[in-house]
Parts: sequence; structure tokens; C-alpha cells
Amino acid sequence: MDETIRFSVSLPKALLDTLDQKIIAKGYDSRSEFVRDLIREQIAAERWEDENEEVFGNLTLIYDHHQRELSAKMIDLAHHSTTNVLCSTHVHLDHHNCMESIILKGKPSEVEAVATQIGGLRGVRLAKLTRVSRLEH
Repeated sequence: MDETIRFSVSLPKALLDTLDQKIIAKGYDSRSEFVRDLIREQIAAERWEDENEEVFGNLTLIYDHHQRELSAKMIDLAHHSTTNVLCSTHVHLDHHNCMESIILKGKPSEVEAVATQIGGLRGVRLAKLTRVSRLEH
């Protein structure tokens, strides 16, 4: 584990009060843990801006499983892209709706293109791509 180094940050009282409210609302144990997560989120966002980076995405879908050929089209798009599909999980929500989570790996534009293509298929009711990346090389 990396060595932990302490440093100070000066904030106006109103901003610190807002920070503390966020920490409490989100259930963080400390300001440090909250700030570490903010930094990690920023690093991940910057990696998505660099087309040379390999990134990961979790594409969450809710769709009508009665939509004709939708599952086959989703699989076909995933298999014929340059993005790697690492795994997927399928859950039946009710008689008409399924939820699928697809873990993707590739260049940012490639992952986003697959997510957009699958999310745009007829019968997909919700498509949300969560962007993540490695935090270090």
C-alpha cells in the first residue's frame, strides 16, 4: 500500500459546511475519504478524454424482452465491435422488462459507440453507461 501523506486545504467556511453536509449525506467516514473519491473520479474522467487510454464501461440496459430480435441485435453489435465485452448479467425484472449489465473494455470512443448503438435499438427503454478506468498505469 502507498504511503499516506497529509496535506492541508484552506476553504471558506460556507464551502466547508457544504462539504461536510455532502460527507454526511453520502455516508463517508471522513473528509479524506470523500476527497480521495473526488480525485479518483477526476482521474477516471480525464482518462476518458484520452483516446490512447484503455477504459472500462458498465452499460446498464432496461429493455422489452418481447421486442422482436432485440437480444440478437444486442449480441451482434457487441460481438462485431472492436470493444471487448468482458461479461454480461441478465435479470428478468417483470413479464415485459429485462435488465442487462454489460462490462466493456476498449478505447473511449469505441466503448461509447457500442453503448450508443445498443442503447439506440428499438425496445431499449433505458441505457446508461457508467465510465470507469484504471487509476494508475
